[in-house]
Amino acid sequence: MYELDRSIVSCHLAGFAYHDGVEQFAELKVGTPLTLRGEPDNPHDPKAVAIYHDEKKLGYLPLAHNHEISRLLYYGHTDVLEAFVNRVSPDEHPERQIGIVVRVRDARG
Repeated sequence: MYELDRSIVSCHLAGFAYHDGVEQFAELKVGTPLTLRGEPDNPHDPKAVAIYHDEKKLGYLPLAHNHEISRLLYYGHTDVLEAFVNRVSPDEHPERQIGIVVRVRDARG
């Protein structure tokens, strides 16, 4: 049976070097669950989507990928999304060290 891909976005974690990412780096592994939080009051981008791990802000979804996810979060649809680390590359530039995937949660039971 054909299974649709649940991925909405797969990208790097923007702003990783400017938040709590450095302190959290050793704890981030492929598959680590992440929390998405919209920031409609963000002065730089009202569609900003912050990424958290253990209540520590790691960075943001890149601007090019945040529009639809921001809309879902704004209207309270946090239960339909899930996010995970999908790449850890310690030798890359800090802005490219962590990759994330945002997926539609499978609610079929």
